[in-house]
Amino acid sequence: MHKTIHQYYLYLITNKKNGVLYIGITNDLERRMYEHKNKLIKGFSFKYNLDKLMYFETYQYINDAIKREKNMKKWKREWKIKLIETDNIDWADLSHDWFDK
Repeated sequence: MHKTIHQYYLYLITNKKNGVLYIGITNDLERRMYEHKNKLIKGFSFKYNLDKLMYFETYQYINDAIKREKNMKKWKREWKIKLIETDNIDWADLSHDWFDK
């Protein structure tokens, strides 16, 4: 019997370096970033033009991703910035070349 392995992502997006931060989870990070970049979801990320992927984590189980998201939403802003800058010091959009212009 073949068992499908699912992946879930916790991600942080922004509009610019040291800008507004949004934490979300999804089961398809590429599709979700396409939605953010093309303003397909009307909400917080739309309102603040958040479409640059700064950081993400991968999880096998949705409950682990949800737990991490809830925990990180309680974090101080400085902690989130430090997390981003651990691997992305220049605040480069990690999804900048995922889609054709």
